[in-house]
Amino acid sequence: MTIKALAARFALVFSCALMASTPAFARTLQCVPFARQVSGIQIQGNALTWWDQAEGRYARGQAPQVGAVLAFSATARMRFGHVAMVSRVVSDREVLLTHANWSHPGGIERNVRAIDVSEAGDWSAVRVWFGPMGGLGLTAYPTKGFIYADGTPQDAQPTTAPQIAQQANGARGILTLVNDAGF
Repeated sequence: MTIKALAARFALVFSCALMASTPAFARTLQCVPFARQVSGIQIQGNALTWWDQAEGRYARGQAPQVGAVLAFSATARMRFGHVAMVSRVVSDREVLLTHANWSHPGGIERNVRAIDVSEAGDWSAVRVWFGPMGGLGLTAYPTKGFIYADGTPQDAQPTTAPQIAQQANGARGILTLVNDAGF
């Protein structure tokens, strides 16, 4: 066996070992460290604390903006809340979210659909795309609003495909396990 053949076999075995170990790592990925990494918002602690911690540090509001983090309230099924970054504003009542640990434990989902189902149109309740259903989930989740990464809320503007790709690629070093568009 030549050195090149031995090196190729080693590379193959090593890459297979990496692929086999990745799911174990992914199961531990939570929404908070992922949202912190992709948004740049430097808040620590459970997702349910982000809204209050953002007060005085980051602008907050009810209008979606690319790069903002949507802070979900805690519920009986979601005791620690949830945070998800807005990757695209589709309309005043629809966004695409990039987040972790939603449809699959530890999984990352990019550009999945979320719609505002609040009566007032203030993003206080949303339905989010759910992988196992292959569409919007049936539950309306309460939210507190958006935390703006740059400190200043802006009018919701649709973004271009290159801007979406640039925003989604901000999560360097984290393996994408799920990439479901949802529609």
